[in-house]
Amino acid sequence: MARELNEKDLVILKKLAPECDDLTCGGSGHRFHAILPPVSNHFAESAEDFIGRINRLSDEELTYITEKILTGEEGLGCVEVEDAEALVKLIHDRISPEMANKVIAAYESGGECDR
Repeated sequence: MARELNEKDLVILKKLAPECDDLTCGGSGHRFHAILPPVSNHFAESAEDFIGRINRLSDEELTYITEKILTGEEGLGCVEVEDAEALVKLIHDRISPEMANKVIAAYESGGECDR
């Protein structure tokens, strides 16, 4: 689901990718409509780098992103598989196993790719 990133989203994106100077995807030329796909595909250099970045999130920020995933506002369709797995593990460990299972279901059900 395409959305306009709000101020909170932008703060989180900047926390995860401080090098993000432009909110436009270099490949498609479209503005970013989510937080995690650009971090996974444009900024993280590896799965380990992605894990390091998402570990910067506070529990409140992680809960916020999780809620956005569950409402369909935060897309996981373009997130690399190993990055999605790392995110689910973090949600499992820091929020709850139940929320992690819901995120897995959302990821497996697919969705559009909003980089």
